[in-house]
Amino acid sequence: MDAFYASVEQRNNPDLQGKPAAVGGSAERGVVAAASYEARKFGVRSAMACVTAKRQCPDLIFVRPRFEVYKAISRQIRDIFAEHTPFIEPLSLDEAYLDVTDNLQGIPLARDVALRIREKIKAETGLNASAGISYNKFLAKLASDHRKPNGQYVISPEMGAAFVESLPVGKFHGIGPATSAKMNGLGIFTGMDIRNQTLEFMNANFGKSGAYYYWISRGVDDRPVRANRIRKSIGAENTFLVDLTTFDAMAAELQPLIDKVWRHCEITGNRGRTVTLKVKFFDFEIITRSRSIPNFVSSRDNLESLAVALLQAEMPFPKSVRLLGVPLSSLQTPANDDIGPQLDLPI
Repeated sequence: MDAFYASVEQRNNPDLQGKPAAVGGSAERGVVAAASYEARKFGVRSAMACVTAKRQCPDLIFVRPRFEVYKAISRQIRDIFAEHTPFIEPLSLDEAYLDVTDNLQGIPLARDVALRIREKIKAETGLNASAGISYNKFLAKLASDHRKPNGQYVISPEMGAAFVESLPVGKFHGIGPATSAKMNGLGIFTGMDIRNQTLEFMNANFGKSGAYYYWISRGVDDRPVRANRIRKSIGAENTFLVDLTTFDAMAAELQPLIDKVWRHCEITGNRGRTVTLKVKFFDFEIITRSRSIPNFVSSRDNLESLAVALLQAEMPFPKSVRLLGVPLSSLQTPANDDIGPQLDLPI
């Protein structure tokens, strides 16, 4: 989907249409969750601090996120996907891989499947979607960005290797800023530069990811589309209007986050073994502290005990806190005998 959260808000509020808008936070606090294309012209992007976004775009309008609305529209879009294929691998609320090799409508060309899906999304939601069509996931992802917004692009098998060779490594899906900088330091700037390295060199410098980089630089990616992918973690976090300094205030702010995480566990039946406390200080430094237990977290009180104990162990913090988060990971759907007794931890 194109600028999904921001596009939903512009669709629902005519006063935002054609104007730079950002979903998330405010001019003083938080980060941008999504930016409209009008805002992107000023360099505003997701994950940018709101104060920075406002500095770059003084006319930027901030909109509080409405995730239940976005989830409902995402389900509507997922239903459209399901009319064409059962092989759907969601990446987020606004993005998914689809395997349409044997599609339910019997449409012979993947580009026509994509066109039909995009037309129906537009007709039913009023929102624009872009599509990338190729013979593997890596190239389909690259292609999906190539004609944004409201477009689609095909990378055929004949085009794959050549399409990648001139691409800067920072544009590779799966290569973040740190890895990109490391590659640049080794004289690797493009797909062709990766292709000129040996597999041994890539493994030696990039560990288990080295082989992946080696092959995608050649247009090769054998990962299948995995329908009903199991989610490995769930988390909730909040940025505060006023920085926090006391244990009592922080422990109180953890409660709605714990509620949200446990509500997900109750709905899905999933349980996790690793509880993490995420802390962002006023200067944007982030620390995390985790604890794993032998059995699954058994209850909301169990989750609270672990999260609050992690917080208490770090007090007092050296500086004020602007954000707290509680991720729960190592998620599975356990058998009943895998759920151990609740741990009694001192608070």
